[in-house]
Amino acid sequence: MTQQVQPVILVVDDDVSIQKLVRLQLKDEGFRAVTATTGEEAIERAFEVRPDLVILDIMLPDITGFEVLNRLRERGPIPAIMLTAKTRDSDKVRGLELGADDYLAKPFNPEELTARVRAVLRRARQQDGTSTDASVVVGDLAIDLVKRTVHRQGELIPLTRTEWGLLEVLVRNRGKVLMNPEILGKVWGPEYVNDLQYLRVWVSRLRRKLEPDRAGDSIIQTFPGMGYMFHDTATASAAAPDTATVTEDED
Repeated sequence: MTQQVQPVILVVDDDVSIQKLVRLQLKDEGFRAVTATTGEEAIERAFEVRPDLVILDIMLPDITGFEVLNRLRERGPIPAIMLTAKTRDSDKVRGLELGADDYLAKPFNPEELTARVRAVLRRARQQDGTSTDASVVVGDLAIDLVKRTVHRQGELIPLTRTEWGLLEVLVRNRGKVLMNPEILGKVWGPEYVNDLQYLRVWVSRLRRKLEPDRAGDSIIQTFPGMGYMFHDTATASAAAPDTATVTEDED
């Protein structure tokens, strides 16, 4: 009988009681948990154990969780959940913009945390899977759905797992307005269908990467109160109203 490999979760928190609670909960759910108390220790541990996901507190004794996440992202994509006592929207947005896949405020329900861990890992596995053969060229952008790459004038545009997941859903449904709950469900999972803040942050982030010098309408158009649509043409279709783009999706 083949033994199933346990996903490795790195838990970064300077509160030992939180570490213990999360470690025991993850162990009960079939995960292997390793811990770190400081940001520098977390970076070292991540290099040693190559975790499948990191649960990261913002307030650490040496450097912030934001800095840890940024440095981890420099080494490569790694799913991340921000676990913190901070509840301000600005902190949540900053964490998401740095590449965090989810955000959970303390105090938290341990079962909810493990549910979110499973959801993030599930999305990561789905995004690592093989896509059907397809490629799309939009203006100076070349999107390869097989190799999971985006190039602008031959130069690779690095995307996080979540950015790619969002782009892939939009591109595969290009020319069609996707409702907000549908996008959230496809990219983040059914438990996120009402979290419009996630969608706004990630659409804004994706637009900045795909169209850093955009002067006109975006290829990812906003339909207020409805959802988003990807245009597979270099300029926006006249069928979409000029009011499609809302300022809250922009910087």
